[in-house]
Amino acid sequence: MLIDSIFNVVVTPFTEFAFMRRALLACIALGLMSGPIGVLLVMRRLSLAGDAISHAVLPGAAIAYMIAGMSLPALGLGAFVSATIVALLSGAVSQYTSQKEDASLAAFYIMALALGVALISMQGTSVDLMHLLFGSVLAVDDGGLLLVVSVTTLSLITLAMIWRPLLMAGFDPSFLAQYGRLGRLSSLIFMLLVVLAFVASFQTLGTLMAVGLLMLPATAARFWAKDIVALCLIASLFAAISGVTGLLVSFYVHIPSGPAIVLVAGALYALSLLVGARESLLVTLHRSTRHKLS
Repeated sequence: MLIDSIFNVVVTPFTEFAFMRRALLACIALGLMSGPIGVLLVMRRLSLAGDAISHAVLPGAAIAYMIAGMSLPALGLGAFVSATIVALLSGAVSQYTSQKEDASLAAFYIMALALGVALISMQGTSVDLMHLLFGSVLAVDDGGLLLVVSVTTLSLITLAMIWRPLLMAGFDPSFLAQYGRLGRLSSLIFMLLVVLAFVASFQTLGTLMAVGLLMLPATAARFWAKDIVALCLIASLFAAISGVTGLLVSFYVHIPSGPAIVLVAGALYALSLLVGARESLLVTLHRSTRHKLS
């Protein structure tokens, strides 16, 4: 009886409501994409860049909303252009001035976030603002699902093509520097993939929460594996679990889907931190105890 009740709680929303099925497929696709991209961001020490880009999509989405309303193609295009401009500007500032890239990224994403919120507050309703900032499962229509699946497919194929130079850049940037144009091109392509990942996810997760599905599963995976392929697989699994479970929490508790998904991802991170197979608190405590006994 208990198993039947749990089964009904988990399955019923997806069998009875089409918007939940679309959101489910979108979250699984986002998980497949978020795993490897998040692991590479962490490995390349670009976590701040991911956070900055997630906020940089908002002004473009806000301007697109002012022009075309809640049109998915317009919102996606505006978000992509906005985030790309911020990424290019911050890169140019760090290249042609003495300011480091993390500082320029922080400056631009704070300005972009403030501009986006101001534009939406002037032209939209509080509901529209909540949907863009924190996501909504209702926003995942057929067009949104097609966008997520298309971006996921393109991202995974492109990652496979530039995988080797990206790994070299992550483990030994000085070694990749000798390849010159190849190294810069692979890094630029990777940052564009990060932009696309946020454009695909902000419909479900919102601009403020999208970075959570990239960073939290990737950092949690490090407590379970060391091999890069295993890290990507575990991170993708954690991201997919977070998406599916977060959708159920959002459905039953009536909170925005973005925070719900990120809270589940945070719980998986906390669990990994406590009892993970590598360098977790449990492993560290066990090692310390063995050392004292010996």
